[in-house]
Amino acid sequence: MEFGFTTAAYVVASVLFILSLGGLSGQESAKRAVWYGIAGMALAVFATLIGPGAGLWVLSLILIAGGGLIGWYVANRVQMTEMPQLVAAMHSLVGLAAVFVGFNAHFELGRVLAMDHAARGGLEGFAAILAHKSAVEVNILRVELFLGVFIGAVTFTGSVIAFGKLAGKVSSKAEKLPGGHMLNAAAAALSVLFGIWYFTGGGFVPLFLMTLCALFIGYHLIMGIGGADMPVVVSMLNSYSGWAAAAIGFSLGNDLLIVTGALVGSSGAILSYIMCEAMNRSFVSVILGGFGNTAGPAMEVEGEQIAIDAEGVAAALNDADSVIIVPGYGMAVAQAQQAVSELTRKLRAAGKEVRFAIHPVAGRLPGHMNVLLAEAKVPYDIVMEMDEINDDFPSTDVVIVIGSNDIVNPAAQDDPNSPIAGMPVLEVWKAKQVFVSKRGQGTGYSGIENPLFYKDNTRMFFGDAKASVSQLLTLVD
Repeated sequence: MEFGFTTAAYVVASVLFILSLGGLSGQESAKRAVWYGIAGMALAVFATLIGPGAGLWVLSLILIAGGGLIGWYVANRVQMTEMPQLVAAMHSLVGLAAVFVGFNAHFELGRVLAMDHAARGGLEGFAAILAHKSAVEVNILRVELFLGVFIGAVTFTGSVIAFGKLAGKVSSKAEKLPGGHMLNAAAAALSVLFGIWYFTGGGFVPLFLMTLCALFIGYHLIMGIGGADMPVVVSMLNSYSGWAAAAIGFSLGNDLLIVTGALVGSSGAILSYIMCEAMNRSFVSVILGGFGNTAGPAMEVEGEQIAIDAEGVAAALNDADSVIIVPGYGMAVAQAQQAVSELTRKLRAAGKEVRFAIHPVAGRLPGHMNVLLAEAKVPYDIVMEMDEINDDFPSTDVVIVIGSNDIVNPAAQDDPNSPIAGMPVLEVWKAKQVFVSKRGQGTGYSGIENPLFYKDNTRMFFGDAKASVSQLLTLVD
């Protein structure tokens, strides 16, 4: 009865997770999709607690309550600007959990195999599942837990480094140890050898040594990826965490963990591929830390950045008929989305056409800008993707770029040696006037110089984005 209820509950939870993923593809359905996910997870946890092998109720309830309180605290403390690093941190926890579960499965398997057949009859829970496995199934289990630990370890250290890069605690530049990719290849080869050793009766030692190799691979791979590719990295680590969960699901014999892990792993991989296509990047090159990158010295930028004050920007907006706003991570940092939304309402009330241009990798997380604009209640129908709006820049009077660098960088088209060469960008420089809201003259997170800032039709609107846009509100008619 318990098994039947748990199985049925897992099926319902799986459907809810699929509905949640499907709903997250659109802004209008995203809120409902989140509730699908919450309901599915609540049902999954409840069904697992009362299902076969249930026990340790006090400890389980304490851990659930503790995790819930920590989650509530973090959700209330973390700002929208910190969501990318929060996602990376959550991925690291999934990877670490996969490692610990794999280790525990190894020790439990050894304990069960050491018993005689009579003693195995009184086992419960996971131990009972192990007791009924044949020799072939035991070997398959070892493969599953080995892969789960490997992927989990790579995910853990990779996510920790991604968190550090996104939070500014680790350099955003691509950095490798001497030997570069050969070190990664050597660690991978050693992992294979340790796997052979483990499957031929090596015990915990080769499993532990493989874990060390995997921890190094995760660290060194992500250290070798530059800031411009971090949105892809976050999505890729999301995929890794899903596959780690799926592998551990096989080890534990948990169908829902397998399904959920496969959903997360495949969706993360597909999203990473789509983002690489949007950036004209090789997926393999990105995940291997820029393997095969032969870019030479970047083209020198000539000229100077010309500043403009709020009165000058407001005058141009008052005279304009069409305006396109390009938001980036700088808007998120300044928490300027509400001021931008108010400026949009004011311009539209004056009869001007106002639209937003969203690049697929704007910000440091897929969909980051869409979430911020939705939070500020910007109408969905004026938020356009790059492919929908790129041809409209030549006929646009004013473009306002708020805290963006790489996604509006003409070097992607003009400089074959640029780190972002070939990446499709928003061609804002084709508009009649371009105003760039920026804190200072620095190159930004990725460290790539932007010739846009030196063009004749570009003016730099220096200062905090929220304060700068708020100034415009009092000057725009």
